[in-house]
Amino acid sequence: MLDSAVVSAFVHGIAAGLTLTTMLGVVRSGLRRDVKIAATLFSVSILAWMINESPPLWQVLGEPWPVAFAAFAVAGLFWLFVLVVFADYRVTPLTVAPALVLLVSGVVMFSVPPPIKEALWWLRNAFSGLLAIHAGVLIARGWADDLVEGRRRFRGLLLGLACLFAVLEVGVGFTFRLTHDPAWLQLVVGRTGGGLLLAVLTLSLAGLMLRPDPSVFGAPRRQEAPPDTRAQAADRLTLQRLDAMMGEGAWRREGLTIGALARDLGVPEHRLRKLINGRLGHRNFADFVNGYRIEAAKRRLADPAEARTTVAAIAFDLGFGSLGPFNRAFRAATGLTPTDWRREALASPELKEAV
Repeated sequence: MLDSAVVSAFVHGIAAGLTLTTMLGVVRSGLRRDVKIAATLFSVSILAWMINESPPLWQVLGEPWPVAFAAFAVAGLFWLFVLVVFADYRVTPLTVAPALVLLVSGVVMFSVPPPIKEALWWLRNAFSGLLAIHAGVLIARGWADDLVEGRRRFRGLLLGLACLFAVLEVGVGFTFRLTHDPAWLQLVVGRTGGGLLLAVLTLSLAGLMLRPDPSVFGAPRRQEAPPDTRAQAADRLTLQRLDAMMGEGAWRREGLTIGALARDLGVPEHRLRKLINGRLGHRNFADFVNGYRIEAAKRRLADPAEARTTVAAIAFDLGFGSLGPFNRAFRAATGLTPTDWRREALASPELKEAV
């Protein structure tokens, strides 16, 4: 019968090798800079986490404490990776902040008295669990609107494996802390059960990341129309009807979905997804609809007659659920905040008080 320590070392070695190979593949790929940074940081943290939690690897590498510290940020870096890939965020000080909080608090945890250390452990793990849950919400929330078929499949993989695994690890830690039942420890990363789950996860991710599809991870881009054929002529007609329908204000409908729009156009939903993504260059349906809303917002913000209408009122009137998404979408489209756009458009410093 195989020794459990040997099995554990073998399983963790496979997971570590897959993670390292995946990281090198991403670094050498042609993916956009933010994806490379987020994927590399996440991979390094996963490697550190496996080494930190696996006694055989820890001993073989001579108890590398700097590596252990890198493991503290794993939940924050997973959250960052999800933001960059599925919400098209940039790697900024703000998006990296949760990982830095976990890293600093993890280091501090080793230099404080036991009561404070215990409280800090609970706070850090609760925060990690919330980040994992929020990552899962982000992945699931954009499922219907995602126009990139490969990324939709990738969403399913991460939602079904990575997010659940992260929540499981946090839950196991809490349960063991409360019950002190050693059976729960078999599911942590450092033991055979948890290591096996992590190996399966890294194998699945490696299959997608070693030869990453630019349509999944790359920046949105518009494709030129191919030579005219009957099918392509039908696509062009569909795009013309879509443009006319949106120009007439279909984007104003509350709760508009790509399924409802496809039904109105009389085309299959998967075909409309492909057209909006491939021919118009949008990576998700919300981005497509927001384009019309932003154009309408620009006109209203530049209208002297609406100088005293608040930015929030305009955002809500155009179908945005809150001011935050409107501000982000407007800045992504124009490079300016709505307030700055209005000020420049009207060239009047007196508008500051009106906004």
